[in-house]
Amino acid sequence: MTTPREVVECVHRLVLDRDVEGQADLFAPDGVLEWPFAPTGVPAHLEGREAIRAVLEPLGRRVRQAATRPTGVRSVVHETLDPEVVVVELELDGEVAATGDAYRLPYIQVFRVRDGAIVSFRDYFGPRTAEALAAAFQG
Repeated sequence: MTTPREVVECVHRLVLDRDVEGQADLFAPDGVLEWPFAPTGVPAHLEGREAIRAVLEPLGRRVRQAATRPTGVRSVVHETLDPEVVVVELELDGEVAATGDAYRLPYIQVFRVRDGAIVSFRDYFGPRTAEALAAAFQG
């Protein structure tokens, strides 16, 4: 069985690979993805692996076409009293492809993992990520 920590590490590897679609595969069939700070025009709640995939696949294409690329992930995984739940403090480092300018984006993520699959993932991101997400959904 895969632990919540191992699933989180897998998600973060997929982020670095810009494999957003691969992230959908990690969800349970009835898994839930929530973006509580989603900007207007971006779904804040997705339920079911296929619904998540339907949103992440086009988002993944836009991510790979973007003028930015992730270069590193720094995270601290906090285990909780509930063995299915971990809270992650994350900083995603990246660079603007054309200029090489670096950026850093902070996140707090809450995962519930059961039998190696994500049953709930709440992703709390800052305003720069919200802006990028809104632009990706408009494009």
